Amino acid sequence: MNRVATGNSYSSVLNDLMRAQVRQQDASAQVSSGKVAGDLKGFARQAETLLATRSIQTKVEGFLSQGLTLTSKLQSQEQAMTQATDASRGARQAVAEALATGRGEALMSELSSWFSSASDSLNARFGGRYLFAGGQVDTPPVSAGALADLTTQPTVASFFQNDNLVPASQLDESTTIQSGFLADQLGTGLFDAFRQVQDFVDVNGDFTGQLTTAQSSFLEGMLDDFDAAANDLTDATARNGLIQNRVDKTMDAQEARRAMLEGMVGGITDVDMAEAISRLQQAQTTVEASAQVFRSLSDSSLLNLLR
Repeated sequence: MNRVATGNSYSSVLNDLMRAQVRQQDASAQVSSGKVAGDLKGFARQAETLLATRSIQTKVEGFLSQGLTLTSKLQSQEQAMTQATDASRGARQAVAEALATGRGEALMSELSSWFSSASDSLNARFGGRYLFAGGQVDTPPVSAGALADLTTQPTVASFFQNDNLVPASQLDESTTIQSGFLADQLGTGLFDAFRQVQDFVDVNGDFTGQLTTAQSSFLEGMLDDFDAAANDLTDATARNGLIQNRVDKTMDAQEARRAMLEGMVGGITDVDMAEAISRLQQAQTTVEASAQVFRSLSDSSLLNLLR
């Protein structure tokens, strides 16, 4: 007597249907997300490579963020140093005009204005911190607020409060550069020129009306001092520009590096969409076929035969 048994057939067909549904679900998730998997477990042997690549990506993003901040800081330094240079050239022009006209009644007023501009430039801040203060970023590097203050101390060095820590910045894993300047390095020459003028006035009196021979002789000697100070500041501004160029090149290299790493990660995590769609269609077909077999097997059940 032959026995009619459908238990094993049901189990086999049901397993096939469940596996097809899982493949359909996985393929559907890949098509909708565009990614191979939603967690590291789904990348199997490539998980370690993916973790290492993403770690490098984090470093590169950090260098790019630092580079953007440094670029802004260098631009602020350029503006401040340009202002100091303009103050030096403006003071020199004021002296030259006084000599050309032979009159000096407005000279000290103009020089006071240019000194204030120079002092303000060296006390410039970026992100709430003083640019040229070295490590003492919360302390104004220049304490002289007016031209007349310069003769109240033995030397101009007394008016610079910065330390000797020149700011440095890391561009990448192996490159660190000096990216800042100190107030005393920038302003000593210019402040000394201003001090000489103030000292002359303190001893000999203000420039009023027609210039005397002694006043003219003194002012002629000051032209070279203001020129030298302006040239030193121009050189410092040029060095700042060279630093900017180097940072820009490093940023370009890091951008290229980021694009390469994104490509590497994408090669691991991004799904081949055409292939994923094809797998989804195959999985859907398999599910439909398995379901049809399951329905056919249900129709051939022993219960149906008994009825």
